[in-house]
Amino acid sequence: MPARELQEQLDTLREQLEKNPPLTESERDNLHQLMQQIESQIEMENTVPDASLSDGVNLAVERFELEHPTIAGTLRNIVQTLGNIGI
Repeated sequence: MPARELQEQLDTLREQLEKNPPLTESERDNLHQLMQQIESQIEMENTVPDASLSDGVNLAVERFELEHPTIAGTLRNIVQTLGNIGI
């Protein structure tokens, strides 16, 4: 169940990025890297969780909080779900 929630949140983030918010190339790359890490974690759900993943998402929340609050909100939801599944 948590993996499904996490996938839904990633889908929401993807949709937000497809609307082409005014992000720098670096910001967009950072988000894509985080999304790939999260997808890898979902695929390896039964293996050892990557604790640095939630740290990376938290840093992204801080980075996008002021200029992109919708993206930051979705990232916060992802952090919460990661916490719920023990990451």
